[in-house]
Amino acid sequence: MNPNLTFTPIQLETWPRGQVFYYFSKMAPTGYAMTVEVEVTQMRQALKAAGMKFFPAYLWLVTKTLNEQQEFKIAEVEGQLGYYETLTPLYAAFHDDDKNFSLMWTTYDEDFLAFYQAYLEDQKTYGHQHGILAKGDQLPPPNAYTVSCVPWISFQHFAVHSYENKPYYFPSVEAGKFIEREGKTYLPLSLTCHHATTDGYHVSQFLERFQWEAEHFANYLKMG
Repeated sequence: MNPNLTFTPIQLETWPRGQVFYYFSKMAPTGYAMTVEVEVTQMRQALKAAGMKFFPAYLWLVTKTLNEQQEFKIAEVEGQLGYYETLTPLYAAFHDDDKNFSLMWTTYDEDFLAFYQAYLEDQKTYGHQHGILAKGDQLPPPNAYTVSCVPWISFQHFAVHSYENKPYYFPSVEAGKFIEREGKTYLPLSLTCHHATTDGYHVSQFLERFQWEAEHFANYLKMG
């Protein structure tokens, strides 16, 4: 079994967040979205110097940071609440020819360089495939969460809402077009979360860690 798909059950009765989860999932179902700017000057410069693409690095760093907090990895499987060991980034592969996109995913790896190479191989193998799923008959894994980018727009707010009535607790993450200001590069970053599993505190921890990692991203470009 893929260790990334390891699912650990949560007992609602003994879970410290149990009552909060029940309230925001059953009594008053609530979601929220938050958009901030994160500085990515050093991250972008390091990647450019290495001749590497920013988008897969962004996918990896978002996923790595989310994976450090259990609250972002919660799901319901066959009626059982629990959390996955890791999340898998599910992102949009844009097609220049018809301006449509297909959903693509690349299995997360703790090693950035390994993930980056897997991303390139996915693009080479499936990047030309049209249709909603780039990998044809393959379905996204159950631990896949939505993370993407709107590189044409520098937005101040962005929210993704699902209109399907099902228990879905993974966050959705969206980035916008780079903002250049006073010699620094900023990335608009939006998180849409289910309040049953995450509060503002969890988002603040994510953003704090993401910012620190972006400032030190050059460390991940060094060969072991």
